[in-house]
Amino acid sequence: MQVVNNEALIRRNRRIAQYLFFFSLGALAVGFIATNFRLISGTQPTDTTLLWVELALPALVLPIAFVSTLLSVRMTNLWVRLPRPEVEIAEGLKGIGNKAVFYSYYHFPARHVLIAPQGVFAIVTRFQGGVIINEGNKWRVPRLLISRILSFFRFDNLGNPTIEALAAAAHVKTLLAEIAPDVPVYPVIVFVEKRVKLTVTNPDVPVVHAQNTLKPGLKDYVKSIPKNAQKTLTPEQITQFATLSKIEAS
Repeated sequence: MQVVNNEALIRRNRRIAQYLFFFSLGALAVGFIATNFRLISGTQPTDTTLLWVELALPALVLPIAFVSTLLSVRMTNLWVRLPRPEVEIAEGLKGIGNKAVFYSYYHFPARHVLIAPQGVFAIVTRFQGGVIINEGNKWRVPRLLISRILSFFRFDNLGNPTIEALAAAAHVKTLLAEIAPDVPVYPVIVFVEKRVKLTVTNPDVPVVHAQNTLKPGLKDYVKSIPKNAQKTLTPEQITQFATLSKIEAS
């Protein structure tokens, strides 16, 4: 299988996540020092200085620090946090076949696209662990209230992967409209965390593990597509798709 990652985008967004982290720390430090200016400096500032340093400066800096911290957490979850979805999926798909191509971070909102002999798959991933319940297009994560509050600040709420996967598949289908309009695009939801405990009942979109050692695994699902339903891109169409996606040949 050929693996094609948008390495330039990955490197850039990892740097942004790191810059945001250090910027947030710096802004929080400035806010803390300004708020405790008298205690730290051991001086009694004038009224004008007091108004600026102890009131106006924290009022300006702390909201900026709060927003940059949230952005930093969000970017870290998407681009730094381990396990990396592009790595776990590629590992789990080993042996799928030499004709398969796995793209990552070129076709947003489809973060990952697999073109295999069995078909074309738009993949949405989740990094959450623990107990996760899916019924149809409904998702639940049994948690205490405090855990739900902490999840908001960690940006690790599950959201609705079903809606995202359907949107991702529709987007890829649009990209293929001029190349191979008769080729279906299968939406798939992939969990990359090995410690997740999935309970899935009549899902609207297939829900699988990245690792094929866990069941159901992504590779097993791809291979389960019936022979009479298998329809994919030819090598020439894959080249066209890569060109359309501005992916340079390796």
